[in-house]
Amino acid sequence: MIQSAKLPLSIPRRLQDNPTYLSFRSEAGRVLYSEDVYVGYRYYEKVDLKPLYPFGYGLSYSTFKLHDLHVDVDEMIQVSLSVSNSSPYAGAEVVQVYVASMSATIERPIKELKAFRKVYLQARETRQVVIEMDTVLTTSYFHETRNQWCSEVGEYKLLIGTSSAETPLQFPFKTVRTSYWSGLAP
Repeated sequence: MIQSAKLPLSIPRRLQDNPTYLSFRSEAGRVLYSEDVYVGYRYYEKVDLKPLYPFGYGLSYSTFKLHDLHVDVDEMIQVSLSVSNSSPYAGAEVVQVYVASMSATIERPIKELKAFRKVYLQARETRQVVIEMDTVLTTSYFHETRNQWCSEVGEYKLLIGTSSAETPLQFPFKTVRTSYWSGLAP
């Protein structure tokens, strides 16, 4: 059986590097948070601070390479790439897909994790991985003023890698209209 694990959080170098270090407090029995959406890898990228271990970091006896990226964008985003295990050991890798808004009208995180897929590979094996995502949902954020979800027209970039700090494959794309909706899906 192949064993594999990735960190589900970022680990700071020092306690003082934690996103809540200066802002976490309690008043009259109510816990207050001021970091907004900038928690975990989003915070470290926002303040340009390298954590001790980034979100998605993992150790393995195997070595992996992501290559041959192909992306189709329409109503769905289809990401297709090859993952190769270049080591003499079987192993597993997690392909992570992040989206960065390049033209947002509000402040958004530098990138947001939108999908991932774990792939098991024998020694020296290469396998194609396909990840599909709804374009509107993938580019959306909650618009607090309108109290609705919003997918803005504009330029975006897919960042594909194996951790929040390692995203060597990139693909730019555009959306052609702004969509608003309430509920779980447009």
